[in-house]
This record gives sequence, C-alpha cells and structure tokens, in this order.
Amino acid sequence: MQDAFVHNISFTEFKLIGFHNLGEWRPLLFIPYFLMFFLSIVANSMLLYVIISNRALHSPMFVLIGLMAVVDLCGPVLFVPHMLLSFLFGWNGISLLGCLIQMLFIHYSGSCQCTILLCMALDRYFAICRPLFYHKHMEITNFLKYIILPLIKNGVLITTVVCLAGRLSYCATDVIDHCFCEHMALVQLACGDISINNLIGLMTVFLVPAVDFILITVSYIIIFVSVLKSGKAHLKAMNTCITHIIVIAFTTLFALMAFMSYRIRNNFSQSSHVFLSTMYLLFPSCCNPIIYGLRTKEIRNHPVFCYLSNSHIKAM
Repeated sequence: MQDAFVHNISFTEFKLIGFHNLGEWRPLLFIPYFLMFFLSIVANSMLLYVIISNRALHSPMFVLIGLMAVVDLCGPVLFVPHMLLSFLFGWNGISLLGCLIQMLFIHYSGSCQCTILLCMALDRYFAICRPLFYHKHMEITNFLKYIILPLIKNGVLITTVVCLAGRLSYCATDVIDHCFCEHMALVQLACGDISINNLIGLMTVFLVPAVDFILITVSYIIIFVSVLKSGKAHLKAMNTCITHIIVIAFTTLFALMAFMSYRIRNNFSQSSHVFLSTMYLLFPSCCNPIIYGLRTKEIRNHPVFCYLSNSHIKAM
C-alpha cells in the first residue's frame, strides 16, 4: 500500500544539488564560476557594443559574431546566477515548470551556438574558396536562410524533448544532482518508461551538435586544402580557422561527453558530469569574445579596445 502511494506522487518542486559531494568545500566553487560568469558578461557586452556601434562591422561575418555574443550572454544568465546562490546560500529550489523552461532555453541557446558556428564556417568557405560568389551566397536573403531554417529545426526538436519530459511523473525523488535542469538529469528521476525520451534526446544530439560539427569539419577541411594549394596567400585566414576549430572541438567534446555519459557505462563521478555540463555552456562564452573578437583586426582596432590596451600598458 505504501509503495503504491509513493508511485502516485509526482513531484512538482525540485532541489538542484550539483557538486554536493564536495561538502563544506562546495561554497568555494563560487569564486571560479563567478569569475568566468563576470568575464563572459563583460567581454560579450563589449563585443556586442563594438559591432552595433560601428557601421563598418555590419557585414555577414561580424553580424554572426554579434549573434554569437548574444547567445553567449544569454546562456550563462539562464543558470549561473541560480547556481551561485546555491553555492553561497543553499538556495536550491526550482519548480517543475521553471525547470522545464530553463531546460528549453539552455538547450536552445546551445543549439543556436552550433548553428552560428556552422554559418561562420560557411562564411569562411565562401570568402576563401569562392570569393567571386561571396556576395551572392552571403546576401541578406541567403544569409537569413542559412540561420532561420536551422534555428526552426532546432526549436522543434528541443521543444519536443521538453514537452515529452513535462508529461512524465517524477516520483523517484525531488533531488536533481546537477546545477541546472539538464534533460537527462531530470528525466532519469521519472518513475515511468523513459525510452522515448532517451531516443528523442539522442536524435536531437545527433541532428544538432553532431551533424553541425561534421559539416563544420568538412568546411574547414575544404578551406585548408584550398589554402595549401594557393600557397601563402591565405595563410592568415588559415591561422584564424585553426583557432576556430580548436574552440569548436573543445566545446563539442564537452557537450557530447556530457550528453553521452548518461547513456553509456562509465566511471565518471556525478560531479564530473556536472562539471562537463557547466563547461560546455561557460567555456565558449568566455573564449568566443577573444577568439572571434580580439583576434579580429577590425574589432581590435576599435577605440574601446585601443583604450583598454593603452590603459593596460600604462598600468604596467
């Protein structure tokens, strides 16, 4: 009778207790995560201001960098403040509806990042390998098509995943061993059959980050072959592309390891799961302003960055 009563319960309030294994050391995590969050907000805000205020930077590539800055601003804001309050004050509570909304926006912002990176790779491909057709392929109508259609596809997939998660009954426990509402972290608490959720989740992982990463890789391979054939003409562009590939590879690696660690047998501790999940959201938001901003000459020469550079030199 008691077991039947337990299975009739469906929790609507949860507690996020990521890194609880650290015990009394857990509050110290506030420092590194706050510093990363602060760097992300300041760097991406400055980058966005520079692109918006300078008409010369309103070309497709810089618009993509600006969109990336918007995504990098939104992603951490969705979960880091709540996580920091949890570290300091133990404010761990979140409703099921709040959890589902957080899940929707976090995963969608991640998918937006993949789509923008793919568009950046296409932009570099046309600029380096097909320069005569660059303006034709990257004019506003085609440019929007490259972005809007994938974003609609991502939205449909992720909304489906979240809606299926919302239909489950959560009677196992009200404790989520995570710092934010990741899909599998919540779904594995359900007491019913989650095979459909698992399948749709895997399909979404394959159709969004995995496929985008494959297409990005193919684009850059073609670019590298073209650069090698042309000699030193595009050596600078090749150096930029290599930097892009390194950040993309690390971000995708963090994301895929976090997603697949729930579905395969492994020796990862739960804290390792949580760390990987937070890194695939925070790592790119901290690195992208440097990779796509400060390493770009047109942005680096903006008065804001020149002033910061001169101030830094004077301070030394």
